[in-house]
Amino acid sequence: MSETAERHEFGAEVGRLLDLVVHALYSEREIFLRELVANAADAVDRRRFEALTDSNLGLPAEAKVRIVPDKAARTLTISDPGIGMSKADLAAHLGTIARSGTLAFAKSLADAPAADKPSLIGQFGVGFYSAFMVAERVEVTSRRAGTEEAWLWASEGKGEYTLAPAERDDAGTDIVLHMKADAEEFLEPFRLQAIIRKWADHITIPITVTRDGTEEAANEGTALWRKNKSEVTEEQYAEFYRHVAHAFDQPWATLHWRAEGMLEFSALLFIPGMKPFMAVEEARESRVRLHVRRMFITDEAGLLPPWLRFVQGVVDTEDLPLNVSREMLQATPVLARIRKSVTGRVLSELKTKAKDAEGYTAFWENFGAVLKEGIWEDAEHRADIAALLRFRSSAQEGWTSLADYVARMKDGQEAIYILAGDDPAALAKSPQLEGFRAKGVEVLLLSDGIDAFWPERLGTFEDKPIRSITQGTVDLSKIAGGDADGEAADVAQLVARLQEILKEEVSAVRATDRLVESAVVLAAAEHGPDLQMSRMLRRAGRPTGGGLPVLEINPRHALIRRLAESVATDTTLEETAGLLLDLARVQDGDAPRDPAAFARRVAAALAG
Repeated sequence: MSETAERHEFGAEVGRLLDLVVHALYSEREIFLRELVANAADAVDRRRFEALTDSNLGLPAEAKVRIVPDKAARTLTISDPGIGMSKADLAAHLGTIARSGTLAFAKSLADAPAADKPSLIGQFGVGFYSAFMVAERVEVTSRRAGTEEAWLWASEGKGEYTLAPAERDDAGTDIVLHMKADAEEFLEPFRLQAIIRKWADHITIPITVTRDGTEEAANEGTALWRKNKSEVTEEQYAEFYRHVAHAFDQPWATLHWRAEGMLEFSALLFIPGMKPFMAVEEARESRVRLHVRRMFITDEAGLLPPWLRFVQGVVDTEDLPLNVSREMLQATPVLARIRKSVTGRVLSELKTKAKDAEGYTAFWENFGAVLKEGIWEDAEHRADIAALLRFRSSAQEGWTSLADYVARMKDGQEAIYILAGDDPAALAKSPQLEGFRAKGVEVLLLSDGIDAFWPERLGTFEDKPIRSITQGTVDLSKIAGGDADGEAADVAQLVARLQEILKEEVSAVRATDRLVESAVVLAAAEHGPDLQMSRMLRRAGRPTGGGLPVLEINPRHALIRRLAESVATDTTLEETAGLLLDLARVQDGDAPRDPAAFARRVAAALAG
């Protein structure tokens, strides 16, 4: 080690990750080359883009990724003329772990079949570390474009790395792998070329492998999206999807088309077949890549709205200048028209796919929660998205659409009824459903976080209002059947007393006919947020804006009838009132106001 080298320890997570990569992903080690070549190609793309606004960062005339095996020295070098890394970049990118985290990575390894384990490298954004599957030591010499300094990062993958000043004539990065004795197959040029053809043939930057001192082309470098659909195989589509999406599953849908006329562009988009490990909820921007005349420009052009951010792929146009800036991208009408066209095409594909209920289920369970965001924020496409929504139901197995729900509505039913909460299993058992089940009225069960927001924006579907059953009073009297059994007690005096006792806790107490088995239930005020929205606002420490909830009591329930009969003489009614309110809260998934006191009251009631 150089006397000027600085020694650094990996974070605890990185050390654990390296051990996982080296030992748990041992079966398909060739994946390391795909990851390092993809990183090199991305670095070249980034330098090319930055050079559009800074001529000092221009690429060499023949930019390429070079792979040089040296059997005598037992080293493999991957060199690129890309954007390069500064000292700080090396420490940040190679000394810390991707956001996905080691614990999630380790769990996925434990759960995955053996054949799928190698694929987890790319999905977790830890591709660089795969080098340690084949190398006993890795050295990275890099010089950031626009600077004169080069730095050497080196590690044996055993808990620490070093950083030292270095020399490199031009900007870019050299990765030197000192190969393990059992990895010498990766020093054979023909083996390297076969790996490149398998994993990276679609990368448009030239890749060469040195054989007997001569550089030989290793990839075709064809822009797949520029080809006719008839010229592209399913295998080529799948490999390109895995490259652009950093994924290893099969795409659920592939959209490949060319727009011609006043607006010309080629597009190759994919809807993933599985939810990524780094959830799409974490970042709300679309990352579809924008190319101009095959040249990568940016993946931050917002080519699709945030509610379609799970879509991956490339859009390539002739109608923008190569030196387009980020500021120009936001203002140009050309890009606005491309966005509109691409969004419409994706929605059209989803409508077609939705006709196959079984196939659409896989998509919905992966990305339905994201798609719902469009109802909240995109008025232009709200109606189109509404037709694509799917729900669990109180009356049907599996998933159902709003259109199917409307077709099943009972005579006299005036609204589409919904119940939102955190847990779908708990919702299905909620006392809020008792009166609806008795009448045979279906209720849609909503359990995604966004479900507390979008129904208000949609408002209606096929002229039927969408109504939360926890909000205000719900009149089911126009629907035949399901009348409650048993004689209703006169609860007027009990209601008045409970109202007085609980005046600081509830806005009102009232009798209800929508309960069958339960004694009490909560409801939200008529014009405020429903119970789920109120819960979310409270958790966020924000005012609910709708006032206190309403406590509804069932006048046919034995407990309520007994309380009504003894209300004038009951000296424990204050304790009982608090217990009733806590019972209603627990039924709706909330904690009692005072859990310890609630437990004491229940124990006393059982003992007495």
